[in-house]
Amino acid sequence: MKYVYSFKEGNKDMKNILGGKGANLAEMVGLGLPVPMGFTVSCDACLKYYEDNCSINSSIEKEIFDEIRKLEEYTGKKFGDLNNPLLVSVRSGARVSMPGMMDTILNLGLNDEVVKSFSEKSSNGRFVYDSYRRFIQMFADVVMGFPKSSFERLFDKIKEDKGILKDSDLSLTDLVEVVDIYKSEYKKLAGVDFPSDPKIQLLEAIKAVFRSWNNDRAIFYRKMNEIPDSWGTAVNVQEMVYGNLNNNSGTGVAFTRNPATGDNVLFGEYLINAQGEDVVAGIRTPLSIDTLKDVMPNCYNEFCRICDILEKHYKDMQDMEFTIEDGKLYMLQTRNGKRTGKAAIKIAVDMVNEGLITKEQALMRVDEKLLDSLLHDMFDKDSLKNGKVIAKGLAASPGAAYGKIIFDVNDIVNKDDDYILVKLETSPEDIEGMSICNGILTIRGGMTSHAAVVARGMGACCVCGCGSLSIDSVNKTLICEDGTVLCMGDYISLDGSTGIVYLGKIDTVAPSISGDFETFMSWADNVRKLSVRANADNFRDAKVARDFGAEGIGLCRTEHMFFDESRIFNFRKMIVSDTKEQREESLKEILPYQKNDFIELFNVMNGYPVIIRLLDPPLHEFLPSKDSDISTLADSLGISALDLKKKISNLKEFNPMMGHRGCRLSITYPEIVVMQTKAIISAAIECSKNGIVVKPEIMVPLVGDVSELEYIKSIIKETADSIISNSDISVNYVIGTMIEVPRATMMADEIAKEAEFFSFGTNDLTQMTYGMSRDDASKFLNDYYEKKIFLNDPFIKLDTNGVGSLMKIAISKAKSVNPNIEIGICGEHGGDPSSVYFCNELGLDYVSCSPYRVAIARLAAAKSVIRERLD
Repeated sequence: MKYVYSFKEGNKDMKNILGGKGANLAEMVGLGLPVPMGFTVSCDACLKYYEDNCSINSSIEKEIFDEIRKLEEYTGKKFGDLNNPLLVSVRSGARVSMPGMMDTILNLGLNDEVVKSFSEKSSNGRFVYDSYRRFIQMFADVVMGFPKSSFERLFDKIKEDKGILKDSDLSLTDLVEVVDIYKSEYKKLAGVDFPSDPKIQLLEAIKAVFRSWNNDRAIFYRKMNEIPDSWGTAVNVQEMVYGNLNNNSGTGVAFTRNPATGDNVLFGEYLINAQGEDVVAGIRTPLSIDTLKDVMPNCYNEFCRICDILEKHYKDMQDMEFTIEDGKLYMLQTRNGKRTGKAAIKIAVDMVNEGLITKEQALMRVDEKLLDSLLHDMFDKDSLKNGKVIAKGLAASPGAAYGKIIFDVNDIVNKDDDYILVKLETSPEDIEGMSICNGILTIRGGMTSHAAVVARGMGACCVCGCGSLSIDSVNKTLICEDGTVLCMGDYISLDGSTGIVYLGKIDTVAPSISGDFETFMSWADNVRKLSVRANADNFRDAKVARDFGAEGIGLCRTEHMFFDESRIFNFRKMIVSDTKEQREESLKEILPYQKNDFIELFNVMNGYPVIIRLLDPPLHEFLPSKDSDISTLADSLGISALDLKKKISNLKEFNPMMGHRGCRLSITYPEIVVMQTKAIISAAIECSKNGIVVKPEIMVPLVGDVSELEYIKSIIKETADSIISNSDISVNYVIGTMIEVPRATMMADEIAKEAEFFSFGTNDLTQMTYGMSRDDASKFLNDYYEKKIFLNDPFIKLDTNGVGSLMKIAISKAKSVNPNIEIGICGEHGGDPSSVYFCNELGLDYVSCSPYRVAIARLAAAKSVIRERLD
């Protein structure tokens, strides 16, 4: 097996072997562009390195030094030669771009003898010693793992002692002194002298880059971007060219278009007399790329010509690194550039209009997750610079928010103020506070906890599972890991896209959506097969969903409607009532509110289906916990507060998620079904009279046996048909069920005889299949990721092997007896792109997701169709 490839041997289609950087360097060589020659140690070599207990075997070593010999012949330079030394850079390069996540070493091949001789021969000793001090520091940092700050402090002190601000103002004598000090520091840290053999330097550098594949930041980046650990990274060894040779030299980074806005203008920065790391390190202030035309006009014109070649060749915006050595331009890298969501849309639309790509190619270019940034507030970049991080949790719902800390809705003094609700964990009774606050922060809970699910539905910023913080509920304070105590009313800021919690108030900026967005999404809609609906429980969410292109409501959770202050009291009375008559009396008070809720939803979704789930959660979740609320409710019932507390205690369950909830409530208390059906059908009749096209779908939750559905369906039909028969309006309603119990997937053929639609509730189906609480899983899932037991959170990314197999069984069984049954998904997975791909593969009719993820699902649905065609 071959492990090492010359740049002359590769091309852009060999990314799986050469990594993205190596493949693109080879491609540029093939295009005849000015690229310093080199070779790539493949991704396979990285995997072999780990397989061989972190060592490079002799056969790979031989291939490496065979390529070094070829490079010596090509350049006329020699590794370790005193007069004309071959110096190389050693850079990482995974299959996909992971900017800044892995390591780079420049100027490799220098040692005391080479530096001394090379300095004399080149007549530019300052440049040589500047390169040497950079190499020592990089080698110490990347290969040996010594703190970079040790050398930076020494360097800063030397400049301070000499009264020098710019690195470039250091003289040759100064740099010789720096090198001596650096070598002494290296020996102090390593216990041995800095290695002088270039071959040892090279092998150790390659090993270090391989090791950097598993550094903390690379692992985190892979997890965040769903990049497999099994890919490994390639290493590119390339002849050095020097931007720090003289004042006719320089280095820079540029994009063929603006990566923030998408504007079709060259965007970038450069430095004169510098090496690549100087541009990104922020040590010196770079110059805008457009000023290069005045400083080095020939190089600028040549660079513009190459930019045009590369963008047209790759048919995408390019991110490039370049170096100018004594007036000659060299290209060190090109790759498809990272961009904001706004830029991604604009570039895709512009390139279609320019005839560079097709509409389908444009759709495939845009990462669905980038759309999040278009739909939520983000932090102002200038304000964020001063932000102090106090904790990090799970990025549960995107966006940015600031506000005063409160621990309960009753802490709100002025509803016009900005608040962040901080809870150990939220429950349904927190819905009012969650709707008022700018953001939600919880100490416990995962990505599909109550807080996360509700926040995403409302489009509110949310950080969950922030276990490094603790709440003192007595003193109403939030305690940070470092001992800092924050009081109620203190400001904090949340980044729901990263999970970071900041101290104080960080300004936000509102998103802006251009006409390009609508154009782009229309292309997606013309391609996709899956319908996209939204999970929405109120007028506001439904309106947002429609504005983002939702084609109906795939899940209305009616329980959220009961927590409004105007109706929770009567609902609580119903729960603790002793007789059916008492319960019916309380439900009669709630009926008008429920009816009005559904009227609002039907009006917004005019002509589109609305799936309304009957009451699902355990009843104890609705009951009061505060003594004052308990006393008020007890007085209305004519019983003592102590007796009421006993009733509340008796209603609590050991395992409520598998207890008295869903269809089981409907069977015990059919009067609840009657009230909800009356509200749905009465609302539908009233809307129909007003010219609204109503498509109500009534969903029975948590069915595991067809007999459960049969019983509840008979109550729904009897109630609905009676109301319709007494009106002059016909309402076409359908009855279906949520498939969320594993047994239901096995009995789907029986259940499908009674159901007109299935909706997979993959949140519960996942937790029941795994036997794992979605609210508690965050406490141990990190151990699963670190030990590579799980690659992804199954509550975020659908488990296609386990849960997916149950879905396949259910679909097959259901369609065998009811070929026209409508089947969709309404769990949180409905807004996850990879899960949407799977739903398309299964042939589902629709996916339903949070309103702010509708655009993501629409794009993912389109891309899944295009992927099928490409396969």
